[in-house]
Amino acid sequence: MSKGKSVFRCTDCGADQPKWGGRCDACGAWNTLIEEPVGKKGGRVDGWTERTAVPVQLSNLPTAQRARWQTGLAEFDFVLGGGIVPGSVTLVGGEPGIGKSTLLMQCAARLESQGVSTLYVSGEESPDQLRLRADRLKENAGAIHVLGETRLESIIHHATQLKSAVVLLDSVQTTYTEALEGAPGNVGQVRECAARLMRFAKESGPAVLLVGHVTKGGGIAGPKTLEHIVDTVLYFEGEATLDHRLLRAVKNRFGSVDEIGVFQMTGAGLEPVANPAAAFLAGRSTGASGSAVTALMEGTRPMLVEIQALASKAGFGTPQRVATGLDHRRLALLLAVLERRGGLPFGSLDVFVNVTGGIRLLEPSTDLAVLAALVSTVHDRPVPADALFLGEVGLGGEIRPVAGVERRLAEAARQGFRRVFLSNRSKASTELEVIGLEGIGELARRLAA
Repeated sequence: MSKGKSVFRCTDCGADQPKWGGRCDACGAWNTLIEEPVGKKGGRVDGWTERTAVPVQLSNLPTAQRARWQTGLAEFDFVLGGGIVPGSVTLVGGEPGIGKSTLLMQCAARLESQGVSTLYVSGEESPDQLRLRADRLKENAGAIHVLGETRLESIIHHATQLKSAVVLLDSVQTTYTEALEGAPGNVGQVRECAARLMRFAKESGPAVLLVGHVTKGGGIAGPKTLEHIVDTVLYFEGEATLDHRLLRAVKNRFGSVDEIGVFQMTGAGLEPVANPAAAFLAGRSTGASGSAVTALMEGTRPMLVEIQALASKAGFGTPQRVATGLDHRRLALLLAVLERRGGLPFGSLDVFVNVTGGIRLLEPSTDLAVLAALVSTVHDRPVPADALFLGEVGLGGEIRPVAGVERRLAEAARQGFRRVFLSNRSKASTELEVIGLEGIGELARRLAA
């Protein structure tokens, strides 16, 4: 297309459409087409020229792996799979104010203290504002090179001149390239800037860490192809009213996916939490009804979380079903199974379920703990304080085994638990007392006794 023309581009898949429509023809998403001007094609960038790749045989390449750069923030390195890989591109997304910039500033300070040169680029804060942020941190960030710039060509030029080993860009939505028309943050600019930074990292060797803003739906703003371009995608999660922050890996070409790191926000920055299981159970009340503990598998790490439930007489015609940290459709399913197979009526009760610590239950192995908390609150009898609940519940009321049970039980034993309720078909070697259950009717009888 000639200069001055425009296309309508899907923010989800990045596909181009000749005219606007309510639905994208490529991916089927609704209301995702936005108008974008099309400018000149990209080519040479100031201070950096693209190279032509030459085919090589795998047998001629060295087998030794490049050493990772460890930041010293144990949870951050754990989520990445052991540290930052040279030549990689990592995207860190999260809500505004969650601590993304603070995390990257701390990483830059720790890398500089180890002799790894860094360049911190901010398109949202001036160098003076970055200095104010750095003064609040526990780490000494005085050696970091900072740059207040949004033009991609200038960023790559300064990174090349400084021979920076790590480039941190905050954020990719504020960056633009002169090779394209359009304001920073539009689909084309975000995609082109990310692609050029990827080529820069692969050809010149520095590791690039990008900050990405999220949309109202919780996804990273910009085209979905942005997540496909980069090597690693991390989501920084947490409630603004809570001290704990969760760093979750949803894509990692150099490590395990679905790993999770736990941080605590303090006045001097983010502190890694060495024992997340103990942290999430620290405020647990063992004498109250409606509380049960289960074990999650977050990547390769087992974590213990508390599930709280409260059932009370409905004050209006339609009972409420409120779930925090649990899919409300899953809660509705479990309530129906418990009422039909367990004989507990919930038709006239308001039901509230909460997962403490801001954790989200994504796997069905937590079903038994949710039901145990519900049975406990209905009968107003607390469950045993040293009991763990593991099991998936089917529509017939049967309790099914879960994967990775031995690792979960080992973590529970380390935290002081002495018994576990699970499916009688589970096979596990553990020092805990195992209470096998056939169905939820047996669970209700044991907890009500």
